[in-house]
Amino acid sequence: MTVRTIGIIGGGQLGRMLAMAAARLNFRTVVLEPQPDCPASQVANDQIVAAYDDPAALAQLASRCDVVTYEFENVPVGAAEALQRSVSVHPPAKALEVSQDRLAEKRFLNACGIETAKFHAVDSQADLEKALADFGGRGVLKTCRLGYDGKGQRVFRTPGESPAGAYEALGSVPLVLESFVPFEREISIIAARAADGRVVCFDPAENVHRNGILHTSALPARISEATAESARESAEKLLAALDYVGVIGMEFFVMADGTLIANEIAPRVHNSGHWTEAACVVSQFEQHIRAVAGLSLGDPHRHSDCVMTNLIGDDILEVPSWLAKKDVLVHLYGKTESRPGRKMGHVTELKGPKSPSQG
Repeated sequence: MTVRTIGIIGGGQLGRMLAMAAARLNFRTVVLEPQPDCPASQVANDQIVAAYDDPAALAQLASRCDVVTYEFENVPVGAAEALQRSVSVHPPAKALEVSQDRLAEKRFLNACGIETAKFHAVDSQADLEKALADFGGRGVLKTCRLGYDGKGQRVFRTPGESPAGAYEALGSVPLVLESFVPFEREISIIAARAADGRVVCFDPAENVHRNGILHTSALPARISEATAESARESAEKLLAALDYVGVIGMEFFVMADGTLIANEIAPRVHNSGHWTEAACVVSQFEQHIRAVAGLSLGDPHRHSDCVMTNLIGDDILEVPSWLAKKDVLVHLYGKTESRPGRKMGHVTELKGPKSPSQG
């Protein structure tokens, strides 16, 4: 099948950048997004303004597109399954099902032979108190579904801290308590898998978060080649187990001995891979479009060291000073309103030719 039009569910900045990458390869894009003035609408060929699970809108999207992808992992699984009956959907609905529930995600990773932090399912206040006792009174409590960028979480840092009311405060919904991990740094890897099973990986990035939101991604990460290879192997295992097509982001904790503990997966292009548009010939966005359209994957080689910095909220006011700097790519998302915690854009500063890993 020759792909001419790609459907994208979700109209945020990731959908915007996917549409831009698709246009460079001569593909048309149709975005399904309920917000009429979304960032992706400014660059896509057309938009269907409707809810993500609207049956008529999904039928229209399937009829107009040769393949459908998505920009965020909270797309209703039922919508993806419905689309799969009449059009190719990449990544598959299974990837959504696994990633939308933190408990299911950890169990799936473990089944793939990928280590995670220890965890307990929490379905009541009594469950929470028992799980905390097992972890010595410390841990990270998270909603199983819908939390992101630090939302839907509570951290118990000190043994003896009272958990009273914590289950109710997080909505009395299914939760997972994760043990603390004594990590040295956080990294992520962006990997892509083609329909023929070929996998390519970009270099791992070292990430710094502020208030639960990614602040910077730096290349090279301060890890050994053995640690980088472990991240690549984990990505390959996961992609094969999901029969995945497209780009995925995997986040890890790096332990003192260089071993890895998987933190989260994102079945889509990922914030910590934005640096690829400045420091690689083929970005993560083009790589995803290539994969879902059935084209050859690009070389993920990084030609430069770099630091990607998110512009959050009023950071957008710093754009003039970023534009005055040398070797900086500024990418803004077309959002008209700045709010605390809202991602408004990112900048990637090139630091010179590629150097070896710094572990």
